[in-house]
Amino acid sequence: MYCTECGEKLTLMFKQDEGLVPYCKACGEYRFPRFATAVSMVVTNRNKDKILLAKHKNNDDYILFAGYIKKGETAEKAVTREFKEETRLDTVKFKYMGSRYHEPKNILMLNFLIVAENGEPVPDLNELTEVKWFSFEQALETIRKDSTAETFLKNALIEIKKL
Repeated sequence: MYCTECGEKLTLMFKQDEGLVPYCKACGEYRFPRFATAVSMVVTNRNKDKILLAKHKNNDDYILFAGYIKKGETAEKAVTREFKEETRLDTVKFKYMGSRYHEPKNILMLNFLIVAENGEPVPDLNELTEVKWFSFEQALETIRKDSTAETFLKNALIEIKKL
């Protein structure tokens, strides 16, 4: 890790009430890690009996819909924008479900359960190769095991079954 201000190598130093925090000796400042924030979406249809998953370019796995939050944008706006960009479908409603830090990509993922407008999704071929509706059981079998996506999907299915 390096200082984002001067480029000096950071060392871990104890900070009261914070624990070990990266510290820049050259600047004399603590440098809390920065990371991107993105939305992740578990998409269901209006009947709440199917889950929509996508395949991204250069990836054979079906995954949840996701996208980065742009500067100045709210998470709620990112949900509706990203889903529409990737499928050409509107979001009828959505509910925030929780968050999880995704270490492999250094991203804080904010997960939403969304209900999609009826219609056939049209994948954005710049990002996706395929979108497909799955039954709940098929979605659970298809999504990568022990992944952030699987955790979000399982939580969403519990919520859907309550409705």
